[in-house]
Amino acid sequence: MAESEIKRQLVIIGGAEDKEGDCQILREFVRRAGGTKARIVIITAATELPREVGDNYIRVFERLGAEEARIIDTETREDGSSSTALEAIGKATGIFFTGGDQARITDILKDTEIDRAIHRRYAEGAVVGGTSAGAAVMPDVMIVEGDSETNPRIEIVEMGPGMAFLPGVVIDQHFSQRGRLGRLISALAQQPAVLGFGIDENTAMVVTDHQFEVIGEGSITVVDESEAIHSNVDNILKDEPLAICGARLHILPHGYKFDLQNRKPILDAHFVTENPVLTGQASS
Repeated sequence: MAESEIKRQLVIIGGAEDKEGDCQILREFVRRAGGTKARIVIITAATELPREVGDNYIRVFERLGAEEARIIDTETREDGSSSTALEAIGKATGIFFTGGDQARITDILKDTEIDRAIHRRYAEGAVVGGTSAGAAVMPDVMIVEGDSETNPRIEIVEMGPGMAFLPGVVIDQHFSQRGRLGRLISALAQQPAVLGFGIDENTAMVVTDHQFEVIGEGSITVVDESEAIHSNVDNILKDEPLAICGARLHILPHGYKFDLQNRKPILDAHFVTENPVLTGQASS
């Protein structure tokens, strides 16, 4: 297959995805990874309970029909060159990062042979997924930790290097459930990204090349600062409140799509024509 024909796919989950019922999100991950021919490796670097967490995902993926699901357990950076792990990644059609602590993922794996092998398989067409901490690491600069349910201030969030599967954005998870809008805006103000995505629990952004679709029971909140007309970030002290004017906000539930290159929701023609608010025909 020509390189131009290879689809790069990510399944980025806001955490607490259904693992007992229909498993809509994990089902979609398995489907995109090859369905009954899927060979999935589960990266447990984020969690301090790798066997327990990993076995739970093995059970789900096998129930959904994956051909193979196995754990890659890395406790130290020395494990980042494991020949067994590298062989499994080389054959994988799906690579899944569990939840836990996102800093553990980057501390243990970033810039190791395993990291390079995962990116190589991603470029070759393997689907990469992650939930909670596994979602947070998807950008090149990630939220390491921060306060929730507060107004935007530089001091409330710590940023650090991510795994760079989806560069140039910021991602936050457990979004509505933990009131993280202020945290996401604070993170955007600290680095050159202009797009921030807040993903609710049991909700995922399924990225294919340069667009994503929302699946699951919640929504994805998109904060677009590309056309902001004012920010006070260069003139305030660390503990003073942020001001941002003219930013755009999109709330996208299940089935909605977003163009990452043009930074716009993708709205079906019939949806626009059937909604007078979107065509300027709403009565006053």
